[in-house]
Amino acid sequence: MADDLLGNYFTRWRTPELKPGLAALFAFLAVLVSGMAPARAASFTVSLDRDTITLGETATLSLKFEGGKPGQLPSSMTVSNLQLVLVGGPAHFGININGNSTTYDTFSYVVTPTQAGQFIIPALTANVGGQTLTSQPLKLTVTKPGAPPPAGANTDSQIAFARLALPKKEVYAGETITADLQLFYRQETQLAREPQITGAPADGFTVGKIAGGNQTAVQIGNAIYNDIPAKIALTANKTGTLNIGPVTISLVLLVPSNNRDADQFFDPFGMLRHNMQKQFTVTTSTLDVNSLPLPSANVPTNFNGVVGNYTLAVTAGPTNITVGDPITLRIQIAGRGDFDALRLPDQSGWNGFKLFPPTSKVETSDPLGIEGTKTFEEIVAPQTADVRELPQISFSFFNPDDGKYHTLAQPAVPLVVKAAGASPMPVIVANKNSAPENQPPQDILPIKENLGALATKSSPLVAQPAFLAAQSVPILAFLAAFIWRKRADNLANNPRLRRQRAVAQLVRDGLNDLKKFAAANQPDEFFALLFRLLQEQLGERLDCPASAITENVIDEHPVLRGAPKTTLDALRELFQLCNQARYAPVRGASELNSVAAKLEQTLGELQEVKA
Repeated sequence: MADDLLGNYFTRWRTPELKPGLAALFAFLAVLVSGMAPARAASFTVSLDRDTITLGETATLSLKFEGGKPGQLPSSMTVSNLQLVLVGGPAHFGININGNSTTYDTFSYVVTPTQAGQFIIPALTANVGGQTLTSQPLKLTVTKPGAPPPAGANTDSQIAFARLALPKKEVYAGETITADLQLFYRQETQLAREPQITGAPADGFTVGKIAGGNQTAVQIGNAIYNDIPAKIALTANKTGTLNIGPVTISLVLLVPSNNRDADQFFDPFGMLRHNMQKQFTVTTSTLDVNSLPLPSANVPTNFNGVVGNYTLAVTAGPTNITVGDPITLRIQIAGRGDFDALRLPDQSGWNGFKLFPPTSKVETSDPLGIEGTKTFEEIVAPQTADVRELPQISFSFFNPDDGKYHTLAQPAVPLVVKAAGASPMPVIVANKNSAPENQPPQDILPIKENLGALATKSSPLVAQPAFLAAQSVPILAFLAAFIWRKRADNLANNPRLRRQRAVAQLVRDGLNDLKKFAAANQPDEFFALLFRLLQEQLGERLDCPASAITENVIDEHPVLRGAPKTTLDALRELFQLCNQARYAPVRGASELNSVAAKLEQTLGELQEVKA
């Protein structure tokens, strides 16, 4: 609309009515401005928004033309495994700096690599304002998905990558080391969910626990990254060349979108960016480690293959015991290494003791479970009184830090072992009322002559009638509830029966009310109730709505054809009395009582009619 208004404005000033003086003035100003504008040479430059991308991502190649418009540009190009597709342009820009105006046009190509590697976008040639211009060649590095940036590459162009590092290049078989794993992602992005390690192949290593650290911010190149560190416990299980990796991590990030044309109304100049959710799979490089065999010289006799750095502590108790009594022996091995490989020290020389199966418990002091204490608890029992001490306990291990074998020993524990004597016979305390000392004991006691009072033994509880009656109460209650439930279900499933009972109750209550109306000599209420009782009873018998019952059903309904003639005549008479009550004079109480008696008899006969 603004362009139309400006166009109308200049069109109005070009009309024939324009005054000659004003026209000459505008012509002079145009020549003056054209003379003041310095002549600028045309230029042509190209640039990449990123010089390092991951296979599967795209880069944007921008072509900038200043001082003139180029000729027709190709819609797509293929350059050394790179596909270039024209997606935008021309975008026209104007800049005024210190009164000097500069205008230029830009075109955008999306660069899509077909394989990983390093590629050169050669110099491009374009015809601008009659001049043939050539750009500078550009270098683009394409890495494998998730691979760490190569040395010398522009790492700050990576959205996410991972690194794996080992503390040393040589280990001993059985040694436990920790690998450092780092996940980097750009600070302007956000984690949509927790990263997941989807693969950690290890040839020759036993992978233990993985412990994460605290996230920190680090600067790499010109970009700020969030660094999520983790440590992995690795135990070498063979000799030779071992390798770990590549470790694969899957993560989902909220990445700022490059689409600036999402909303032309709220963002007409494309200054706002929107986040989009994108999944990344990053991988580390593979690291090789040389695993050395344990030295064959100076191997202790009780060495059982434990590698690490440990201390030994032994406690035992009680030490003052009898033959066969248990002694609790605790052996604590603390330090750093593979606690699953720790075994109870050798006890082959423990003669004179009975050894019971030991138990073990591990208490770790670090998240990886490679530092802590392993406690062995064993019950031993001396078998002879000749045992004077618990034998010495020794433990040997290989320390990879100094490359030597070490033997730790605890001195023998003195014991006091008593012989197990014969058990004394129990002493029977004599009765105070025992026989005199000179009287010999009686071996045979006389038969008791006085049996004492005899009591009548009551019959067992199960034979008592009251008990049996009490037991029958729950059964009777269950039967009553069952019968009540069956009747309730039968009534719920039989609407005819429910209506029959409801009408019978209504008729009983209505006959009582008729007698009250007759005694009070209220003919209007009497005949209104009479008519309703006829409708309800006939409706129940004929299985039709009570409101639809009139005198005509007596002759028309097939069910009433089997009723006695006297019953039908009585019904007709009762209906006629109801109709005549509207116009007949007021009747007396005796006449109303006779009508009520006739209604009661007729309804009783009607209930005998089979529906």
